[in-house]
Amino acid sequence: MTKGTAAPDTRHGVILYLDSVTVSFDGFRALNDLSLTIDEGELRCLIGPNGAGKTTLMDVITGRTTPDQGSVWYGQRQNLATLDEAAIARLGIGRKFQKPTVFEPLSVRENLALALAADRRVWPVLRSRSRPAQADAIDALLERIGLAHSAGAGAATLSHGQKQWLELGMLLAQQPRLLLVDEPVAGMTGQETERTAALLNDLAGDHTVIVVEHDMAFVRKIARTVTVLHEGAVLAEGSLDAMQAHPEVTRVYLGE
Repeated sequence: MTKGTAAPDTRHGVILYLDSVTVSFDGFRALNDLSLTIDEGELRCLIGPNGAGKTTLMDVITGRTTPDQGSVWYGQRQNLATLDEAAIARLGIGRKFQKPTVFEPLSVRENLALALAADRRVWPVLRSRSRPAQADAIDALLERIGLAHSAGAGAATLSHGQKQWLELGMLLAQQPRLLLVDEPVAGMTGQETERTAALLNDLAGDHTVIVVEHDMAFVRKIARTVTVLHEGAVLAEGSLDAMQAHPEVTRVYLGE
């Protein structure tokens, strides 16, 4: 398929389809004719050695990087390669980076209220009274991310793991169809890691979730399908057990 042609029919469950995507930086191919399909509601793990193209792939999906060649189909007819970051975010694609970004002077509840508000400026949100529907939505988010008991606490007082969950809650407030999550358990305690695995497993189905992660013990807790990237392309794909038994995957990544 070439850029500008129609996307494949996604009525059978495909939400994201990258077709022959190439990205070069000063002659280095960060993505090399990469093709990838993600189904609606699945939880996909991306693994691979440093420099394999994982971050560039996430950048392409979210519009931070425009591919030199190829198409990035979202839904049935949207080619993300032709859109900017803001337009892509409005389509229902959210991204969580490794380092959490929350409004530390505000409470947990206020952070979620800000994420829910149509007017994203801080003071109009904090000065207005929450509508019952908004209050219910915030309560539901607090329960889902496991921070109901910390609703009134300042975001600055949260642990690293709790800040990660709060930022996920802020993304969920915007009702994304597709969530991109970068190394969610880096720096977490064992208990926080377990809770994060449970949260991501809970989100799958209601949302499509793509997780980039290096911690294989964590990947095992959440992985349905694992995609291994190497030198900007898909090296192999399948269950984690299958990837750990794959000779090439072992050679270029897991055997390191």
